Amino acid sequence: MGDKVFQILAGCLGAFALFAVSNSAFAENDLKRMAEIKEKGGCPSCDLRLAELRFLNVENADFSRANLREVDLKEAILPNANFQRADFRRAEAERADFSGSDFTDATMRSVDLEKANLSNAKFEDTDLREADLNTTILTGTAFDGSDIRNASFIRSVAENASFKGAKMDEVNLERVDLSNANFENARLRQAKLDRIKAHNTNFANADFSGVRLVSADLTGANLTGVDFDGALLRRTRLVGADLTGATNLDPSRILGACGDENTKLPSGIKLIKCSY
Repeated sequence: MGDKVFQILAGCLGAFALFAVSNSAFAENDLKRMAEIKEKGGCPSCDLRLAELRFLNVENADFSRANLREVDLKEAILPNANFQRADFRRAEAERADFSGSDFTDATMRSVDLEKANLSNAKFEDTDLREADLNTTILTGTAFDGSDIRNASFIRSVAENASFKGAKMDEVNLERVDLSNANFENARLRQAKLDRIKAHNTNFANADFSGVRLVSADLTGANLTGVDFDGALLRRTRLVGADLTGATNLDPSRILGACGDENTKLPSGIKLIKCSY
């Protein structure tokens, strides 16, 4: 019995040692890879799947067409990088700095960008379905024509950002600052816009079918031509907002929403005067 126990323990220790050596080899390889990336200023078209690149710090790096699937880029500092057509699926990049970087045509489904700095970055025609963009900095960021369905932006700051023509079905924008952002012709079906701050935001001709706007502030927003089919407006502030040509507003689903003398409404729609 004692010999069997010894054999099992010996086997376990051997497996652990092999695992430790293997991990050490991987870590050493990743350190070499990071050094090469820094020396060459990037790694275009490289296969970097599963690489551990945490804390990588390179400016103006070129990762165009690189395979970065499931890579670890947590807290990386990569401002003004080129990620055009890169594969970022399921990558981890929490608290990374990608300010000014270009992700045009990148594949980024289920990417984790929580608390990242994405200010002035480009995500045009990018696949960001189911992405985690919670608490990100998105000031001046462009998402024009992107697929952002089922993504989450909770508590992010997206002032002056652009989402023109983006597909944003079931996106969660709760508590996001969208002031002066542009959602012209965007599709936001079943999106959650509770408690957003959207001062002077352009939603012209957007699809708001089934949208939730609870305790939202749309002061001065452009809502001309918006389709509100099935939308819920509860305690929504519309001071100075322009809803000229807006369609499918259901008075029974406008609950405590308010405006002022400068609010422009479609025929048959009335609001209480804002006292908050």
